[in-house]
Amino acid sequence: MREANYLKERNARSLWHPMTHPADSLMNPPKIIVGASGVRVRDVDGHEVIDAVGGLWNVNLGFSCDPVKKAIAEQLDTLPYYSTFRGTSNDAVIELSEQLREFFAPEGMARAFFTSGGSDSVETSLRLARQFHKVRGEAARTKFISVKKGYHGTHFGGASVNGNANFRTQYEPLLAGCFQIPSPYTYRNPFNETDPAKLAQLCLAALEDEIAFQGPGTIAAFIMEPILGAGGVIPPHESFMPAVRAICNKNGILLIADEVITGFGRTGSWTGSRHWGVKPDMMCIAKAITNGYFPFGATMIGETVAEAFEADETGRANIGHGYTYSGHPVGAAAALACLAETKKLGVHENAAERGAQLFTGLKELQLRHEIVGDVRGGHGLMCALELVSDRAAKTPIDKDTIAKVHETAYRAGALVRVSGANIILSPPLVLDEADTDAILGALEEGLGAV
Repeated sequence: MREANYLKERNARSLWHPMTHPADSLMNPPKIIVGASGVRVRDVDGHEVIDAVGGLWNVNLGFSCDPVKKAIAEQLDTLPYYSTFRGTSNDAVIELSEQLREFFAPEGMARAFFTSGGSDSVETSLRLARQFHKVRGEAARTKFISVKKGYHGTHFGGASVNGNANFRTQYEPLLAGCFQIPSPYTYRNPFNETDPAKLAQLCLAALEDEIAFQGPGTIAAFIMEPILGAGGVIPPHESFMPAVRAICNKNGILLIADEVITGFGRTGSWTGSRHWGVKPDMMCIAKAITNGYFPFGATMIGETVAEAFEADETGRANIGHGYTYSGHPVGAAAALACLAETKKLGVHENAAERGAQLFTGLKELQLRHEIVGDVRGGHGLMCALELVSDRAAKTPIDKDTIAKVHETAYRAGALVRVSGANIILSPPLVLDEADTDAILGALEEGLGAV
């Protein structure tokens, strides 16, 4: 490895980082992570911390999952790459498709279309949703509805259904025919409603109103995260997603569940859809499918959609979509090993237990620190603090102050994620009780520093 000074001086000289201003990486050098073990990462200066970000919501099994590493190495020796475009396939991806079909059977998923990651999976679901309606002779169904504050990746399709202006404004005009309804976000919403059940009903009424305004026969799909992740960890009331399912059914609209974050145990259930007792028509998965060790994802396809495509005799179901790395054998091998280890460890149960511990601790921090305006969580290992300079007015904290909280917490032993005025926590699902307490202790120091 190059010496520390070399890496620090050259980090932003030839490299642009995602999700930031290029100049910011020059003025505020990032943490240069050079090693990891278990649930901890080590920077170039030798400072070791608990990774309370979980890589980027994806390292569910931690950084020392040898079965996945071994599977990758062995597959590289056997078949490092081959395409799954028409005419060729590979053994690993065939086996994986069978395993995923079994794993997602409670959600009614029947087929897998493999991708290179979450944004690809969302793009695939949007394309297939439009094509599904064309196959069925309803070509006017081209529009999409989503939720404000929702995040669905960075492709033009995903950016178009995103509910955050940060991912939209500089890239407009985006895909036409995309509309958003208010988020079930009790801390900030246009209805000034703090009761989760009442807010859910108001958001559902907004959905029905938007469908009626656009015309049900023009809408292809509604896409949502079962629990909003990157938008600030916003869990809806338990009534929300089941009611969305019913509204979609009534209007002939497909329901796409973006499970890129919530899949594979993070919510304390195996999926977010299962957490709320919902069967979507398609599911977008990625991130934890390989524990972050290989870029890989899939769009899972429900029975109704699969049957429409496979029974078509017009040619409209020919899929003119795919990626060079769809069904990559190394990714498939990694996913097979990861899925086996994920099930063996039952990480959803630990996520529920540790998530409850973390959520309780965060609420206790709120009592001690006026800067904490809102605490969100309560569904597995995905939590957030929203920081304010004035709790009564809910004034968002400034960038410099939250940066101080972040840096102090890092020095105290925990790497957390800052997103706007939010501190987001999504640690590995193999976190233990002591690790959870350590994250809370680091946040205590961070909050106490301002």
